[in-house]
Amino acid sequence: MSTLLLILKEITHRKYNFVLSLLAVVTAVAVYIAFFTSAQDSQRETTRLMRDIGYNLRIIPKETDMIKFWETGFSDYTMPEDYILRFAEKTQDEIQYRHLLATLQQKVTWQGMEVLLTGIAAKEVVPKGVAESSMIPFAVEPGKVYLGYELVQKTGVKNGDIVDLFGKPFQVASCLPETGSDDDIRIYGHLKDIQSILNLDGRINEIQALECLCKEPGDPLDRLRTQLEQVLPEGKVIQLKAISDARREQRFMLERLFARLLPLVLVGCAIWIGALAFLNVRERRFEIGVLRALGYGSFRIAALFLGKAIIIGLIGAAIGFFLGTGFAMSFGPQVFKVTAKSIRPIYSLLTWSLLVAPTFTALSTFIPAVVAVTEDPAVTLREE
Repeated sequence: MSTLLLILKEITHRKYNFVLSLLAVVTAVAVYIAFFTSAQDSQRETTRLMRDIGYNLRIIPKETDMIKFWETGFSDYTMPEDYILRFAEKTQDEIQYRHLLATLQQKVTWQGMEVLLTGIAAKEVVPKGVAESSMIPFAVEPGKVYLGYELVQKTGVKNGDIVDLFGKPFQVASCLPETGSDDDIRIYGHLKDIQSILNLDGRINEIQALECLCKEPGDPLDRLRTQLEQVLPEGKVIQLKAISDARREQRFMLERLFARLLPLVLVGCAIWIGALAFLNVRERRFEIGVLRALGYGSFRIAALFLGKAIIIGLIGAAIGFFLGTGFAMSFGPQVFKVTAKSIRPIYSLLTWSLLVAPTFTALSTFIPAVVAVTEDPAVTLREE
């Protein structure tokens, strides 16, 4: 009788042992798939949410007086707008700067009020190999402006109104809500328009950017400054540390949870499968003794247990993948609302599951299999 037929007959005869072993594999695979898929969703969600907090890097002219900078909130010095294009030549692996946005801002008097006049480029600059996904909260079209909350309250303007900015008419694209910051006294305009108003064509005084989340050891600010020195020695970088730390901690929190919980699940399932295999060997001692007495070798006896384990692993991997994916797909959109539409099955994990799960079950069954092939059939049959 072939080994495969013996395995199938044994599975049919001991259904409960087979089902319990299969349940262990399904649990391990489903938990891993659900956690891994959810971790990917969480990372996307965290990236989006933390990105929405805003840029956490400010690149300003190197000669800026920092005391005055913190007093006014912007640099008195300017630099050529095309400095930002230097970052576009760098690859994702070379620098940690992402979503670079050229801006120009100055404090001016408008309608008897001191306001922050701010020009924003229409498009961000990204290094090579970085997917383009804009962080700009609103793209200001040429000839239009966005007015801060306090300015709207003082002037009474409404969306669509025409306002005069230093002799040039602009349409109010939007009246911004209250923020509780200096943005409430800010006028946003297209970079080219603001450069023209301030007679600073082709000049900017700040590049806003986002730091990528890297796991390299050491102070990230030191790396940022070293990289900036190589790309743009005419500038200096300021890191908004509170935002950077919040992004980094949130990003790595689930990864740490995943790294700690998953090994416990795998060890538990391995013990579960191994214990069931030991019980299976104990129940089949007389059968094994008969097979040994009939001339079945150690390799073939071991193949009966390991073959069954591999079959359990393959079936459990397939079922576990679809259960884990189904769980992530069902509950993921309720948890990760921002990225709900981007949650997708990771089919590459099915291939890995079909490779790893049989190996996992075979290793868990290895010791019981060794016990089975080392027992003396004469002793076993005499005991029976």
